[in-house]
Amino acid sequence: MSGIEAADKDMTMDADQAEVARVEQREPRVLVEVQDLKVHFPVTRGVVFKRHVGDIKAVDGVSFTINRGETLGLVGESGSGKTTTGQAILQIVPPTSGRVLFEGNDITSLKGRAQRDMRRDMQMIFQDPFSSLNPRMKIGNIVGEPLVVHGLVKNRAEYDDKVDELLTMVGLAPAMADRYAHEFSGGQRQRIGIARALALKPRFIVCDEPVSALDVSIQAQIINLIEDLQDEFGLTYLFIAHDLSVVRHISTRIAVMYLGKIVELADRVSIYRTPRHPYTRALLSAVPIPNPRAERQRDHSNVKGEIPSPLNPPTGCHFHPRCPDAMPICREQAPEFRAIEVGHYTSCHLYD
Repeated sequence: MSGIEAADKDMTMDADQAEVARVEQREPRVLVEVQDLKVHFPVTRGVVFKRHVGDIKAVDGVSFTINRGETLGLVGESGSGKTTTGQAILQIVPPTSGRVLFEGNDITSLKGRAQRDMRRDMQMIFQDPFSSLNPRMKIGNIVGEPLVVHGLVKNRAEYDDKVDELLTMVGLAPAMADRYAHEFSGGQRQRIGIARALALKPRFIVCDEPVSALDVSIQAQIINLIEDLQDEFGLTYLFIAHDLSVVRHISTRIAVMYLGKIVELADRVSIYRTPRHPYTRALLSAVPIPNPRAERQRDHSNVKGEIPSPLNPPTGCHFHPRCPDAMPICREQAPEFRAIEVGHYTSCHLYD
C-alpha cells in the first residue's frame, strides 16, 4: 500500500470514528429493546398422534437495543436466525419467550386492535420484492391498502393524492400506479415495497436483506434511497444482511449473529478495525478487496464446514466445531456475552 493510499485509509477511518463519537455523545434514546428473545419451532413425529421430539432453536436468547434514528446492522450466514429475529420483533412470528419493548412498552403480549395499532409504528421491507407484492393488484392499490385498512384517508381524492405522494417519494412516477408488479424491474419493485412500508408513517422499519436480490448497480440506488428517507423522516432501522460491505456503509452499529445467538456487537468502526470474535473475523475475511495486491496479502480465516442444524446445536460455544482458535473449554461451556471494551461486546473464551 502506498503512502497516499495509507493516508486516505486513515482519513476515512478517522472520519468514521468521529461520526461514531458524535452518535455516542448524544443522549441515548432507546426505541426498541429486545430482552432474551427466543423463537423455537417444535418438531413432531407421527400423523395422528404427534409426538414432540425436539425444537428448532432459530433464535436462542438474543438481547440488544436500537436507539432512535440509528441503524443496527444484523449480519450472519443463512440459517443464523436473522430474519426470524426481525419477524419476532414485529410479532409476525410469535416469540417463544423473552420480551420486545417499543418505547418502553412490552408489545409481545398485544393482541387484536392493540397489535394492529402497533403495526402503524413498525413496518418491514421484505427480501424478495416480487413475491412480497400481490401480482393481481395494481401497485397503486398495493401502496394504498394500508391507508384504507387503518382508516387514514377520508375519500378517493385524498387516497389518490397520498398514493401519488408515496410513489414520488421513492422515485416512481405517479402514472405508474395503474400497472402491475410484473411490469416493473427488481429495483422498481423494491421501491414499491418501500413506499408501502412508508404509507403509515412508521418510526421503526425492519429491512430484511432489501438489496440481496438486486443487481449491484441497483443496490447502491436502493441503499441511498433508504438512507435519504431515514434522514428526512427520522426513521430507525434494523438492517438485516449477509453482505458486510453493504452493512458497513449504512449501519451505525453492527451485531453479528451465529446459530441463533449474537456473538459480537459494536459500532461499525470497531467491528471492521478490531473484530474480536473468530466468526466475525471469518466473515470479514470473505469480503473481497478491489486491490489484487492487498487481496493476496490478506490473512483469510480458516473456517471449515457448514453452519450446524439449529435442531441439534453443538454443546458449549456453538461455533467451536468450525473455530480455528477453539480450546477445550469451548466444547464444554458456553461463553458469556459481555463487554470487553466500552460499547464492544462479544461471547468468546479468548477474552475470559
